[in-house]
Amino acid sequence: TSGEPVYGVTTGFGRLADVAIPPEDRTALQHNLVRSHASGVGAPMDRTAVRALMLLRANALARGHSGCRVVLVERLLALLNAGIHPRVPEFGSVGASGDLAPLAHVALALLGEGPAEQGGVESPVGGLMAAAGIEVLALGSKEGLALINGTQATTGIGVLSLLAAERALEAAEVAGAMSLDALLGTPEPFREEIQNARPHPGQKRSAARLRGLLAGSEIRESHREGDPRMQDAYSLRCMPQVHGAAREALGYVRRILETEANSATDNPLVFPEAGVVVSGGNFHAQIVSQALDLLVIAVADLAAISERRVERLLNPDLSMGLPAFLASRPGLESGFMIAQVTAVDLLAEMRILSHPASVDSVTTSANQEDHVSMGLAAARKASRAVDCLERVLAIELMCAAQGIDYRRPLRSSGAVEEAHARIRLDVSKLDGDRMLGPDLETLTELIRSGELAALGTETER
Repeated sequence: TSGEPVYGVTTGFGRLADVAIPPEDRTALQHNLVRSHASGVGAPMDRTAVRALMLLRANALARGHSGCRVVLVERLLALLNAGIHPRVPEFGSVGASGDLAPLAHVALALLGEGPAEQGGVESPVGGLMAAAGIEVLALGSKEGLALINGTQATTGIGVLSLLAAERALEAAEVAGAMSLDALLGTPEPFREEIQNARPHPGQKRSAARLRGLLAGSEIRESHREGDPRMQDAYSLRCMPQVHGAAREALGYVRRILETEANSATDNPLVFPEAGVVVSGGNFHAQIVSQALDLLVIAVADLAAISERRVERLLNPDLSMGLPAFLASRPGLESGFMIAQVTAVDLLAEMRILSHPASVDSVTTSANQEDHVSMGLAAARKASRAVDCLERVLAIELMCAAQGIDYRRPLRSSGAVEEAHARIRLDVSKLDGDRMLGPDLETLTELIRSGELAALGTETER
């Protein structure tokens, strides 16, 4: 009412912010914004990712600083509750000014335009909304901008990747404990006093969990006396230090994503109590992009140490009496030889993904938007990297379980035996060469389920 220009309400966007928009065109301005910015390409995002970004955008609007009506939040939630998911292409955002293209594809659906998926079938969204009794929206001032200017695609995929990474970390400690016992390793390096001498919280937590996972192992007791080895290799001995570093990295990522998920991330922001509308930069996803780059580095290192444990399980020069490649008849059979090759391929992919996206800024919008976060690229990398980690860990679990079988009649700890029994529910011991791909997919799903996260306690030995 003051007559002062308000970005995206009485003006154009980006480099066109100096173009004044007359009152009679301001509704068209918002619709044009959504249609023009729905310019993503590529395969559609996973349904879970689309649901995450829709929910997070609704939550951001509900913060009350976006200058829009409550009905926008209600419509987003109505689509979610009806299982209607706009088709959102995976490419189209540089993470500043927010995730414009992905969010525009969602906003387009609220106008009754574009394709959407419901029950695995893609259809025009207008028909799906009509069938569900959801009315098409006509946008008011700033509402198109409020819907598309935010970091919710980056953050949504990031949150899903973080949750999967946290589950995978817990599975990594189960796999590591099982591998250590199968290799006749010692849990002595996990003693509490060693961790207290270097008291990083992640290291202490991982060591405590490994102690709990290995407590009461008959296999350990069988070689406690008279073992000529002075120390285990780093991939066994340094699990608390390596896993703990990943645990701390993921803790940092969690803190960043929790804050971002509950923030107002568009521009300009409206502060009703002060009676001001202020342009700012909360749409810039640099802190999220950097956090997700860190997530990739952390999970790549978890995969690296896991692959080294697989090598020790399969190498007859290192495996403390286990048959070569854990085959029942080495030579005639190859056992898990090529499973390790697959792990190395996955690890190579993860190392490529570890290159940071957050340093790859490219200027856009006629040099107005001259530093960007590449947040969505970081999120895509994170999702792919966690998928690779889960598969590497599946290979270790398969090999470690076979190693435990070869230590019979000795039993491992209660927690390791529980994990072994769970694996054997779905994947039988390898008594002759067979195609391993289906078994690895089964174990990957076991890791994703989170079942292994509950195993083990922090009981001290």
